Amino acid sequence: MKKKTNRFKSYFHKLRFQYRVSVLNENTLEESWHIRLSRLSVIIYASSLILLTFILLTILIYTTPIRYYLPGYGDTGNRGRIISESMYADSLLHKMELQSGYLDIVRDIIKGNVQPDSLLSLDSIQLKDKATEYLEKSKKEREFIENYEKDEKYNLATIEGKPNENIYVFFRPTRGVISSGFDILENKTGISIITSTNETVVSVLAGTVVYAAFTFEFGWVIQVQHENNYLSFYKNNTRLLKKPGDNVKAGEGIAITGESGENKTGTQFYFELWKQGKPVNPEDVIIF
Repeated sequence: MKKKTNRFKSYFHKLRFQYRVSVLNENTLEESWHIRLSRLSVIIYASSLILLTFILLTILIYTTPIRYYLPGYGDTGNRGRIISESMYADSLLHKMELQSGYLDIVRDIIKGNVQPDSLLSLDSIQLKDKATEYLEKSKKEREFIENYEKDEKYNLATIEGKPNENIYVFFRPTRGVISSGFDILENKTGISIITSTNETVVSVLAGTVVYAAFTFEFGWVIQVQHENNYLSFYKNNTRLLKKPGDNVKAGEGIAITGESGENKTGTQFYFELWKQGKPVNPEDVIIF
């Protein structure tokens, strides 16, 4: 143990031992300059010089365009810029080609190589008379029109009827099979439809959503008010796609079907249609 301690002290003493470095005049052997250095000071000065050089080179590389000459630097960061610059160069090249073509045409015009187009004198009155002459019906055309009008005068297919404002085209609320029909005597004011899981529910007519909330009896329920006092109810949904106040179009998705609380064996969807406060049989107005 003492030997190791003595070796360490000896090594540390050598590191701290001072050496005199002198510069002598060759002719007079007179000392011009000297400095005292130890091995430890040389190591410290050399390390400091290397660290300072590294810091200066790092600053120089990252603050000057020299960094672009390093291999692999900026390959991904400058890719978008290179593409945009190439597109800009292509557009400038196209513009230069157009400008060159324009200058060639101007040069030919100045030299007299391009002859001006010949223009014919236009008489507006003469053109008007010719147009009137061309628009007049010939004898065969007049005879055809008279015969056609006589034949179609009493044809019922050509008589346009007045549109009936009370006729509406109802969309099917969802795809499926009717399991329970409308029966006002048994207090069934709607129909139950067996659908597949997560089937889209659509609005039967265009209208406005007036109610959308969760109920313990029918799960998520949504109601839509339509024209001519029609009101449609969509019950037993797992999710609603609209909120009160939303305007919906005919056939637009408003909810997603879910399981009924009464029948867990299959997915049940319940639909009701009311008009002026009275229930309407959906099968009378909707083709299922």
